[in-house]
Amino acid sequence: MPEYTVIIIRSVFAFFFVLLIARILGKKQIAQMTFFDYITGITIGNIAASLAINTNIQPLNTIIGMIIFTTFSILIAFFALESLKIRQIVEGSPTTLIQDGNIIEKNLLKVRMTFDDLMMGLREKNVFKLADVESAVLETNGKISVMKKTENNPLTPKDIGLPVESEHAPSLIIMDGYVLRKRVQYLGYSEEWLLGEIKKQGAEDFKDVFLAQIDSKGNVHVDLYNEEKKPQQVKQKPLLAAQLRKMQGDLESFAIQTDDQVAKKMYLNQSKELQDLINKVIPYLKE
Repeated sequence: MPEYTVIIIRSVFAFFFVLLIARILGKKQIAQMTFFDYITGITIGNIAASLAINTNIQPLNTIIGMIIFTTFSILIAFFALESLKIRQIVEGSPTTLIQDGNIIEKNLLKVRMTFDDLMMGLREKNVFKLADVESAVLETNGKISVMKKTENNPLTPKDIGLPVESEHAPSLIIMDGYVLRKRVQYLGYSEEWLLGEIKKQGAEDFKDVFLAQIDSKGNVHVDLYNEEKKPQQVKQKPLLAAQLRKMQGDLESFAIQTDDQVAKKMYLNQSKELQDLINKVIPYLKE
């Protein structure tokens, strides 16, 4: 058998064998990988590369080597979950670099990190001033976690007591012109309603839609095959808020124009009640 044929066969086998090992080891994002995970992955990859192109190595030997590394990786990961000491030996522990706004120089020296490295890690977290940092920790995966000082944190609706409507992830309801009927029904909508929504955005039929999503507020986002047909979409909730304000203003105007005291009082009371209603619902009418 020609040598290149052997290499092709061994490469295909090595590829699928490494794929099998990766599935056995489980999913782990690169950003979450520890130094141990990184070294183990490189070693298994090198063994697989040797199996693919080094015809002087017996395939069985490389397979045994990969199985041993995989087995030890699984065992160590299991024991690390059960034991804090083993976890600290294998993964290490986080190192505090900044505490109470002060840099801990001895810990920088301990992890062999320069001030420039520290500042680069802070900038990756959108922090450019040391004065903004309350605490910074070097994680076991080499990333820096930053906690800003309280006065530098962004303001949230919770901080000012503003009620907001909870949301869930948007759902795909049309794909390649095909309506996902079960999903539409599960969300409580009808195909007739959906057709009306996509027509507002320039589609004549479902087949004109490449993708369509619906969010928890009932807003439908449509991506057409022909985007030139898509008109400027009117946002319904801000429009409703504006209409309510107009109605409240009209009631006040009627109260001023009439000479009938009973009618005047009625208009003012209705205007006040409508204003109270607007104050309650306005947080939910924001896009």
